[in-house]
Amino acid sequence: MTLATARTAPEPTLKRLPLYHRFLKKLQPAGKESVSCTDIGAELKLDPTQVRKDLELAGITGRPRIGYAVSSVIDGIEEFLGWKKVNEAFLVGAGSMGAALLGYRKFEECGLKIVAAFDTDPLKIGRTVRDKHVLPIEKLADLAQRMHVLIGIITVPAAEAQAVADLLVTGGIRAIWNFAPIRLRVPPNVIVHNEDLYCSLASLSQKLACELHANPPTPRHSPALVAANL
Repeated sequence: MTLATARTAPEPTLKRLPLYHRFLKKLQPAGKESVSCTDIGAELKLDPTQVRKDLELAGITGRPRIGYAVSSVIDGIEEFLGWKKVNEAFLVGAGSMGAALLGYRKFEECGLKIVAAFDTDPLKIGRTVRDKHVLPIEKLADLAQRMHVLIGIITVPAAEAQAVADLLVTGGIRAIWNFAPIRLRVPPNVIVHNEDLYCSLASLSQKLACELHANPPTPRHSPALVAANL
């Protein structure tokens, strides 16, 4: 994989490839050695042609009438997505969301290792959260430069996020995973991925409203009545 190839991969493809990877990892314990685009598409409710195009973009090719070797596709996806190399990251904001991310062990399987957390709260600084030390934010920029950490994760309130992003950039951070509900201003050479939970909830709520309008639910007991019978 070349850097140019990685940059030209469409965002929808980058979101689908991990789904293929997860499905294929489930096939390995069952001893299944080969798989087709039709198999993947049927499992994930995707067009097999789209699956084939995604795999081709990742540099993965199959054999006519045989398909793809499961292990080769898994290996190819991991290589393409950069999961072969573990990238260390700093997390800023050791609150409830930050703690949840610190405790998510699957990140290392995807090439991400959170090595430290930072905060401004004296009650959090010096503590250990999910086996990670919480350090004062004043140490972030210097440590990022010394340790050559390139990924920063922001889980602070919106009002604090831009200042944190500026500090990350000062420390040489090149990619920011932003969980704060705000669009950050960063230099052109810094990548920002916004994980906007508000937008996701809005999408979920609107889709549910449409579904309920088309297929009204059957009447059920009120929450107060249910609580009274607990």
